[in-house]
Amino acid sequence: MKKKVNIRILDKRFGKEFFLPKYFTDGSSGMDLRACIDKEINLNPNETVLISTGVSIDISDQKISGLILPRSGLSHKYGIILSNTIGLIDSDYQGPIMISMLNRSNKNFLISIGDRIAQIIFVPLIQIEWNIVNKFVKITNRKDMGFGHSGKN
Repeated sequence: MKKKVNIRILDKRFGKEFFLPKYFTDGSSGMDLRACIDKEINLNPNETVLISTGVSIDISDQKISGLILPRSGLSHKYGIILSNTIGLIDSDYQGPIMISMLNRSNKNFLISIGDRIAQIIFVPLIQIEWNIVNKFVKITNRKDMGFGHSGKN
């Protein structure tokens, strides 16, 4: 059984020009979000634009968060990415879902009305409490080795 999440339609074109986000196949992890815009947007190289999806959601479950992810084809083929790489939708956020897109290519990119621009997935969330310690009981082999510690390849 699928978890129910409330969705509020913010644009009257839904049901005519736009459709609710949906899974394309039974095995799809994410649902595509569309550009709910009034006119085409020309996204210039190194430019960022904030685009409405025309919906807001109410997850209402503190154990679930929404993640806005890029569409792999837009990034690989055209250099279009989410400017914040991943968007986090908290369970208590009820405002409009907006997508911040960045053109990292050297060519203009046209965003048309209704284009699929990102995807949303829902993930379980574990909230934690900090336990302050003077030292860790179990020391790992990695210890405090950080970025690049395992080499280039």
